[in-house]
Formats: sequence, structure tokens, C-alpha cells
Amino acid sequence: MLSLSIFYGILSALVWGAGDFAGGLATRKLGAYRAVFYADLIGLLALIAVVIFFPEPLPPLSSLLIAGLGGMLGSVGLITLYYSMAKGQMSIAAPVSALFAAALPVLVSAFTEGLPTLVQFIGFGLALSAVWLISQGDASHRLHLERLSDLRLPLLAGLGFGSYFILIHYATDGITSTFYPMIASRTAGTIMLFGFVLALRQGFGVPREAWGVVFANGMLDVGGNFFYLLALRTGRLDISAILSSLYPGATVILAWVFLKEKISRSQWMGILLALAAIALFSS
Repeated sequence: MLSLSIFYGILSALVWGAGDFAGGLATRKLGAYRAVFYADLIGLLALIAVVIFFPEPLPPLSSLLIAGLGGMLGSVGLITLYYSMAKGQMSIAAPVSALFAAALPVLVSAFTEGLPTLVQFIGFGLALSAVWLISQGDASHRLHLERLSDLRLPLLAGLGFGSYFILIHYATDGITSTFYPMIASRTAGTIMLFGFVLALRQGFGVPREAWGVVFANGMLDVGGNFFYLLALRTGRLDISAILSSLYPGATVILAWVFLKEKISRSQWMGILLALAAIALFSS
């Protein structure tokens, strides 16, 4: 039987994966940096509306600052990931950043929450392998590493994502508020992305036909964050983070259904490993 933490972690991966699918469509229309900026901004406005209609206690300033730092590091991860992809490192950036983002919270949790059980440990191995395989793509996008320096940007991106997973955990630990830490995180990330788009002089215009996918991306990203926080509240950091990191699987399946993109043999294998990992976490 699935525990609440595992259920929320799976929901987080599914919703985040759908958000990335919408984000990919938005990127085709706006470019990566503007698409991410508007997704953050829309999510921030939605969260502010939620706390207006559903008030909750304001958490301590320390929690808001930690959440804000997490949001900034997550934005650094996004910027670095897209930059490395623009340099032609997509085959390295996607799997390495996803793998490191999943592995970092596992290491931190081992020191702060104790070692997992043997079954959970095997599940971690399967889940990490699943993240890697799902992110690899077809044969033309398999990992092709010529220099160790090629790992620098993908590792930095993974460090940003993994740091977000960890910091938002500590920002919400011991408090009852859910939306205020998300607002703090998204505010810091939005400001950083605004400065980045401004520095690149890309402009902020959005074609009318692009607003639908931009709005969907922003709302789904907020949903993924919300379910991740619920997973954290009901379970361990490592299991919550690694299940949420399976989001590329949902993106791949949606692209297969709606865009008729092929799923490679390695990606199917990764999806099966992800299901096996979930089964082990649930045992």
C-alpha cells in the first residue's frame, strides 16, 4: 500500500513532468529564459491569490530566507541547464543534472535522518538509474563526453536543483505554513530570472497564442512544488526528492502521446525501473 509520502512524491513527478512538457512548448515560442521567467511569475501571482483567500500563519523570517535561497539556487540550476544545452551539451546536461539533483538529497538525508532500510536503498539505486535512462533519449542524444570539463555546467545545474530540494525541506520543517515558503522561493527566483532576461536584452513580449502553454507551465510547476512539500511533510527527504526527480518520465510519455515522439528502449527501461523503485518504497 502506498504511503502518503510516496503518493505525493509520485504526484509531484507527474505534475512537474507535465509542467516541463508545457514549458518545452512555451520555450519553442518564447525562448527558454522568458518562458521560465513567465512561468515563475504566473506561479507567484497564483500563490499570492491563494494566501489571500486561504490565509495561513506567517512563518519565521529564517524559513522565508531559506526558501528564498532555495528558489534562487533552483533558478541558477535552470539557467545553467539551459545555457549548457545551448552550448550543445544536451546529451550530458539532462541526465547528469537530473541524476545529481536526485542523489544530493539522498546523501544529506543519510546524515540527518539516518540510513534507509536495505529495501529502500535498493529502491534508490533503481530510481537513480531510472532518472538517468529516462533523461538519455534516443541514440543521437546518448551521453557523449569528450572532456571532464563538459560535466562542469551539468553538475552545477544538478547542484542548484538538489539544493532547492534540500533547502525547501528545511524551510518548511517544523512550521504549518505551506504557501508562504513557496511564495518566498518563487519571489527570489522570479527576481533573479527578471534580471537575467533584462541583462540578455531579450525583451518581455509574449505572442498571444503562447499564453496558454505559458500559463499551464506556471500552474503545473506550482502544483509540482506543492505536492513535493506535502511529500516532505509526510515522509523522508530522500524518498520525496528521488520520487519527485522522476518527472522526466511524465514529460517523455506526454511527448509520446501528444507529439508522437518516439520513446527509446533505454527510456522504456527507465520507466520500468521507476515503477520497480516505487514498488520497493511501498513494501
